[in-house]
Amino acid sequence: MARVGVQAMMLKNEFATDGAFTTLKRLSDLGFNAVEISQIPMTEANVGEIDRARTELGMEIAALSAVLDAPVGSPNESLTDKFDKIVADCKRLSCSMVRIGMMPFSAMASKDALLDFCRRSNEMADRLGEAGISLYYHNHHNEFAKYDGQYVLDIIREKAPSLKFELDVHWIQRGGKDPVEVLQDYAGLVDLVHLKDYRIGQMPARAFEALEEGDYSAFMAAFTGIVQFAEVGEGNLDFKAIIDQALSSGAKYLLIEQDDQYGRSPFDCLATSRQNLIQLGYGDLF
Repeated sequence: MARVGVQAMMLKNEFATDGAFTTLKRLSDLGFNAVEISQIPMTEANVGEIDRARTELGMEIAALSAVLDAPVGSPNESLTDKFDKIVADCKRLSCSMVRIGMMPFSAMASKDALLDFCRRSNEMADRLGEAGISLYYHNHHNEFAKYDGQYVLDIIREKAPSLKFELDVHWIQRGGKDPVEVLQDYAGLVDLVHLKDYRIGQMPARAFEALEEGDYSAFMAAFTGIVQFAEVGEGNLDFKAIIDQALSSGAKYLLIEQDDQYGRSPFDCLATSRQNLIQLGYGDLF
């Protein structure tokens, strides 16, 4: 059965201040039993505490995060530079999935650059596969740009056939596509799904002050910036249809993520998302 979990990126500050085990204990106390690790330094201390949470709390480690080549300041480790360590961390944490959270910015420059990323990702997926680990690609909205009439996401699927996918329903919506249709199209390749709602926020008061002052550009910046990340069930996405299709498409983990909590505690946001999912009838997935 699939399990609803949490993308740890939204708790990176808590990991840093309170420690990995304490943070995961709070998640466990909220009723979550699975986590995807991202933007958390994989030091020996953190890996040890994550492993402790796995053994003492029953916390499942859904996936670890990595990049192909780590740019300066990247919070996730490089598969090129730290392949053996990443594999060892997976083995220690009983985790068989590694995900790439975004293509390198350089791969967005041209189709040739994209194809090079596909080639290298496919080679890395094959290499990880020899160790019993699957490699996944997480989308944003830019994957719904087109080259020669073909979506970037579909080019990745075609040119990197050893890759699997982690589909993020908010970014699919922001890319102009229907999350349910994309989940259906990628059936069999989508073990990981990010549950992230899509909300249209209220215009801030400052925008109308700017308009009165004649600052039209500031007003328009606010107008175009009202798309928000939301707690699951607090936005406009049809999560009943999304989750049902995700399950039909073979998803193993449905991971709640909210990139910005707009001043709320991330734990409060997660509690809201969990309660809304229970009300939708998915309590058994926790």
